[in-house]
Amino acid sequence: MSWSNMNDKQYENERFQMRLWFALGIILLIFGVLISRLVYLQVIDHDHYMTVAEDNRHQLQPIAPTRGLIHDTKGRLLAGNRATHSVAIVPELLDGGMQGVDATIAQLQTIIAIDENDIKRFARRLRQARKPFSSIPLRYRLTEQEIAKITVNQHHLQGVRVEAELVRYYPFDNGFVHALGYVGRINDREIAYLDAVNYSDTHHVGKLGVEKFYENELHGKVGYQTVETNARGRILRVLDRVEPVPGQDITLHLDALLQQKAAQLLEGKRGAIVAIDPNTGGVLAMVSAPSYGANQFVTGISSKAYGELRNSDELPLFNRALRGRYPPASTVKPVIALAGIDTGLIRRDYSIQDPGYYQLSEGGRLYRDWKEGGHGEVDLHKSIVESVDTYYYDIGHQMGNEPMTRYLAKFGLGQITIADQPEALEAVLPTKTWKRAVRSTSWFPGDSLNLSIGQGFLSATPLQLATMTMVLANKGKWHQIRMIKSIDGTEVSAIEQINRSQPVIPEDVKLRHSSDWDRLHKAMEDVMHGGMGTARRSGADSAYRMAGKTGTAQVKGIKQDEEYDAEKVAERLRDHGLFVGWAPAENPAIVIAVVVENGGGGSSAAAPLARQLFDTYLLDQDDG
Repeated sequence: MSWSNMNDKQYENERFQMRLWFALGIILLIFGVLISRLVYLQVIDHDHYMTVAEDNRHQLQPIAPTRGLIHDTKGRLLAGNRATHSVAIVPELLDGGMQGVDATIAQLQTIIAIDENDIKRFARRLRQARKPFSSIPLRYRLTEQEIAKITVNQHHLQGVRVEAELVRYYPFDNGFVHALGYVGRINDREIAYLDAVNYSDTHHVGKLGVEKFYENELHGKVGYQTVETNARGRILRVLDRVEPVPGQDITLHLDALLQQKAAQLLEGKRGAIVAIDPNTGGVLAMVSAPSYGANQFVTGISSKAYGELRNSDELPLFNRALRGRYPPASTVKPVIALAGIDTGLIRRDYSIQDPGYYQLSEGGRLYRDWKEGGHGEVDLHKSIVESVDTYYYDIGHQMGNEPMTRYLAKFGLGQITIADQPEALEAVLPTKTWKRAVRSTSWFPGDSLNLSIGQGFLSATPLQLATMTMVLANKGKWHQIRMIKSIDGTEVSAIEQINRSQPVIPEDVKLRHSSDWDRLHKAMEDVMHGGMGTARRSGADSAYRMAGKTGTAQVKGIKQDEEYDAEKVAERLRDHGLFVGWAPAENPAIVIAVVVENGGGGSSAAAPLARQLFDTYLLDQDDG
């Protein structure tokens, strides 16, 4: 062996040993760092990390309050809560966190039915601000079989929970939604103003009507519990619990039997019915037709189903009772008559000779009465009983705009009169100022003639017509129109008692001569029971006396040399039928306003419906 080879071998051994010692040094350094870190975590910063660990095991969970119930005036349930099970996902507990959402949903689709609408609703909720580790519902109303399938596969479904909850339920559903409103899923716009803490475990909020207006009372106050969980987020035990405060139950003046009857009478028609208790101002019935079911909105209506409702020519989503603006036609004639005699512009015994038309000037336009050839001699009483247009053309021309609009306002037209229905409209009470601002033109004498018979620019909602009728029936006495009767058994006589803004209630209508009320009442009673009354067929053979006024609102303008023929006019251009009235005539217990769109004359289309409702309320009621 040569010296060179021996030297090479020695050199290699030395290099190997140096490398070995270097590697050993690195290992010792790593171990030193690890030991130092352990000492730091376990000794120096022990308290901090112990707290963090406990926080990972201990969770503060909100507990949603039970939503308050809604009952009718007789205690019948109108809106309740029904137990249901849903499958929900906690994104933070998924494998991969948020990145694992799609895979988890796909896995669930192999176990139970989950459609695109479920996924879209989940995605919207996922984008909303929420508390970490809170669950997001994916699908509601699981069957027992579906719950069992999820339970069997639970070990594969980390971050997936089956949750029991109470969901809003409307026993009467269709026909009540325009009065009650409904609850629905909280959206992004609502999140911005809702109390984040109080709604931390609530997924629904009042969207319309009573459910929306009384949201604060119905919702309640959130509770919470502190729980210990395992690594999968499953609750091991409850450490502390503060019970939620349930929402308050509310009772409405609404009468479920009357509401059902009104909905039944309007089935297959377009229109609205509003009934009010004239002694309290409480709304007994409020129906808009066609209608739709509220239950389908609670957990989320499909885009297809909503599109069908939204695009329907029948406009089922439109609340005609609160927002429908109709020419009130002859239903306002009693108020116009009062305006004339109370201002002194028209004598109480004033009469005209009716040839069947009225002219502002000789050779001018003919403003025709509904009865060809006229009614002969007409006084105030006959003008109401037989609804003589010509009489009102005459007194309307004499009065002009201001007295008529001033008195119509006294009876609630042109105003929002209901306190707890936020969707209500003012409609239009046309003044000279209004016409100048809106139409950029002056008020003409022909406008006064149209206003005198409830046509032209004047419009009113069915609610306003019912309000007007209440004041007439009460001989000028006003009440605040409202749905609410009591909250948790405490009577509510006025909305300000529950700290709500409310419409201004006009002052009671005081006539210079109170006997004018009796004169008016007698005429409206004869509309129902007089030999020539326009609604005498509806008043026939009744066990009680009624008072009322029919109206026929023109939809399509007719030239003065033409005659109206309903059979030759498109259905949507036919006259609206209207009726307002109360019963019993001598001691009013209920006032009603009926509008039947394109139904024809008020005496044939609307008055018979009112008669049936009077019978239902006064004769057919039970205690159940």
